Amino acid sequence: MSRDQALSKDEMAALVAKDIAPGSFVNLGIGQPTLVADFLPEGSGVVLHTENGMLNMGPAATEGEVDPDLINAGKIPVTELPGASYFHHADSFAMMRGGHLDVCVLGAFQVSATGDLANWHTGAPGAIPAVGGAMDLAIGAKSVFVMMGLFAKDGTPKLVLDCTYPLTGVGCVDRVYTDVATFDITSDGVVVTDTFGISYDELTDRLEVPLVRG
Repeated sequence: MSRDQALSKDEMAALVAKDIAPGSFVNLGIGQPTLVADFLPEGSGVVLHTENGMLNMGPAATEGEVDPDLINAGKIPVTELPGASYFHHADSFAMMRGGHLDVCVLGAFQVSATGDLANWHTGAPGAIPAVGGAMDLAIGAKSVFVMMGLFAKDGTPKLVLDCTYPLTGVGCVDRVYTDVATFDITSDGVVVTDTFGISYDELTDRLEVPLVRG
């Protein structure tokens, strides 16, 4: 699939939601990934997990639905679906580390050509590190999806040959969703599966990572 303009954050989230198999147990990372909850189709059977201790989380709460005691890991008010359950965050991390999650969707500062993930610290002096549960999710989930803009504010790519920021996980990323392209990280290389507002040739010009046309 291709189109002539870049995706909005909501459109990226909708694309991710479409690719999550029905009945999956899924964790959505802080930031852009939380938007995915709003685009999961009713009846999909997808069970959302939060590291602060909840299963079967629903979409973000709208005005009139806000319960200050019902939040996701990013402190955003959310709703609950029938059958929702609550538990200590230590049990939540045991679920993450025990391989019980089918998919996690994380943001990132950088992803390498071999699927290394850097998403907790830029290494800049004075920057506040925020690892949260990302390391546990990166190695515990069966599939790791990343949702991010492909280029930083200064125009440098965030899909790189080798990460220069501190790593969260090694060789853990399976798929990268960005505003201008979607990539699969495979043993045969980085495969471009979709483009949005950019051509394959433009991608190859702007990225040092060798690409494979999907």
